[in-house]
Parts: sequence; structure tokens; C-alpha cells
Amino acid sequence: MVQKAPAAARSATFDEVETAPDDLLKLQNQVCFALAVASRSVIALYRPVLEPLGLTHPQYLVMLSLWEESPRTVAAIGRALQLEPATLSPLLKRLEASGLITRERDPRDERMLRVALTDTGRRLRQEALGVPPQIIDKLGLELSELEKLRTVLHTVIDAATQDRHVA
Repeated sequence: MVQKAPAAARSATFDEVETAPDDLLKLQNQVCFALAVASRSVIALYRPVLEPLGLTHPQYLVMLSLWEESPRTVAAIGRALQLEPATLSPLLKRLEASGLITRERDPRDERMLRVALTDTGRRLRQEALGVPPQIIDKLGLELSELEKLRTVLHTVIDAATQDRHVA
């Protein structure tokens, strides 16, 4: 027989939380609502900061991926950003048209498309170093608070995508 840990030693399960049935469907009680509004609000803060760099927020994420490792395959970028190739392809085309990246077939495997930074794309990284401090300033939160939030969000992401990793 499995014994439950004392309440102080574990988190309550959904069934154990005493919530009025009406509260379950209140908009303000929805995690999905809070995440959606927070996401839109934070991304909106990035727009004026990224505009001088000539980047949209999704393009910025692609560039962050490439500043970590270039060249990279489209599949590797997609895994890093958790984006499908069909979503990624138009972003890459625009970044290529802007002169920030190149896309070439891998000579060893024609099915693979390799994406690499151009010199202009590499130089843009120096300008982008100013983005995080501006966003932190705009949010008005302590860095430690943002680090805790990021950790919690990664836990949520892992929990929400766990079923996709089960074979």
C-alpha cells in the first residue's frame, strides 16, 4: 500500500484542492490565460527594442540560435526553438533576404539545409547585446525574479510537452 506524504511535504493534487466549481472557470484563474497575456505583453516590449536591429521577435529567436551555433541545420534550429520547419522556413527566407544568413544544401546530404550566419549576421550580435538589459529595464523586475520565472516556465514547458516525449 502506498502512503501519501504529509501535506506539508508534498503539493496538493487538483482533486485535493478545495475550490468552488465556479472558480474553476474564472478567466483570472486560468494558467493558459496568464501565460498568453504575459507572452503577448513581453513580446510587445521587444518590438521597439528589436526594430533598430531590423528584426522581429521570431527572427531574433532564430538569430539567438545561430549566435550559439552556426552553421546549423534547419532541423536543429527547429528543435532549439520548438518550431516546425513550415513555420521556420519563411523566417529563414526573410533573414536571408536581409543578408543576415545563408541557406545551403549540405553537400554530404542533399536533404539537409544548412543555415549559417553571414558577416553581417555575426556583427549584429554585438548590437543585440543591448537587448536583454533594455527588456529587463522595461519590465522593472529584479534579475533574480526573472531567473526564477524562467526556471518555472521551463518546468511548465517540460510538463506540457512531456507526453510528446513518451514513445
